[in-house]
Amino acid sequence: MKKEHVLHCQFSAWYPFFRGVTIKSVILPLPQNVKDYLLDDGTLVVSGRMQFHENRDLAHLFTPAHGTVPDIAEVLDKHLLDEGTIEIQDDPPTHSQPDSDDEAEEIQWSDDENTATLTAPEFPEFATKVQEAINSLGGSVFPKLNWSAPRDAYWIAMNSSLKCKTLSDIFLLFKSSDFITRDFTQPFIHCTDDSPDPCIEYELVLRKWCELIPGAEFRCFVKENKLIGISQRDYTQYYDHISKQKEEIRRCIQDFFKKHIQYKFLDEDFVFDIYRDSRGKVWLIDFNPFGEVTDSLLFTWEELISENNLNGDFSEVDAQEQDSPAFRCTNSEVTVQPSPYLSYRLPKDFVDLSTGEDAHKLIDFLKLKRNQQEDD
Repeated sequence: MKKEHVLHCQFSAWYPFFRGVTIKSVILPLPQNVKDYLLDDGTLVVSGRMQFHENRDLAHLFTPAHGTVPDIAEVLDKHLLDEGTIEIQDDPPTHSQPDSDDEAEEIQWSDDENTATLTAPEFPEFATKVQEAINSLGGSVFPKLNWSAPRDAYWIAMNSSLKCKTLSDIFLLFKSSDFITRDFTQPFIHCTDDSPDPCIEYELVLRKWCELIPGAEFRCFVKENKLIGISQRDYTQYYDHISKQKEEIRRCIQDFFKKHIQYKFLDEDFVFDIYRDSRGKVWLIDFNPFGEVTDSLLFTWEELISENNLNGDFSEVDAQEQDSPAFRCTNSEVTVQPSPYLSYRLPKDFVDLSTGEDAHKLIDFLKLKRNQQEDD
């Protein structure tokens, strides 16, 4: 994988060529001061005022989720989201009075003059452009940078989702995401060429929000302009309809690839993600480099690069179908796994200790435990 392959997978590099088969999006240049703010390693202070709009998606705070999820086929065709409204009362919160002087003393805030107040910077001009773009896309967007979306930070959002309505929503996700930080600091990790890193013009990508069902997303692997593998995107879950319809799904993706993708992307080797809606229509979601920086899901990169044993035990293809791409999905509930994004909710030191990835941290932890036992 070379650096030019990574550059070709930037959203702005491919979107103009595939605009007709993907989700409507707006690309905004990212100012340097916004980039500096997002990379600031201090305490998380979200810039911008948290404004509640009439159609703010807060219903989940008051009532359990119910009803059906809108079909992306209708959303993409109409470019319109039909959202309900929820009324937010502006009455100030009330506080009960302490029952005693002692209790009053316990809840007094510190008046220490040395206490610093953290204030987030404001970007009024950029914020205006972002809000105009969000409004033009129906009022809700899925945000990302040149390559990555903050999928690892969805848990910190108020709605536990990547659905954003304001710049504040976007900043909260971006400042909490390791994926976004990697886009800024290590965009060419795993690249084999030693040439100087090219200059990158960072951009904020806002994609029209659509309710995508995870069981309808697939990742496709292309080598020398040949589709060699298809993997269920949400491989941690079992979806009965995928097992039952895998031949039909494979055929739909192959037809889409031959008609819209093959020989039209800038490289011969690449990875692309698609969504197949309830009517069987296929939509392009994203492109990724063909290499270790991209999650190979139910394949291994050794298999994909060598093309050996791709079909394996995952697909029952006869001799006449050997040229068809390998199709892999989770075949039973026995193999269901926890989401790979759950580990991002924990401090990195905890994750390193639990997985044994950092031997030095493990040694320090064992020494600490030994010292505690000796003290006891």
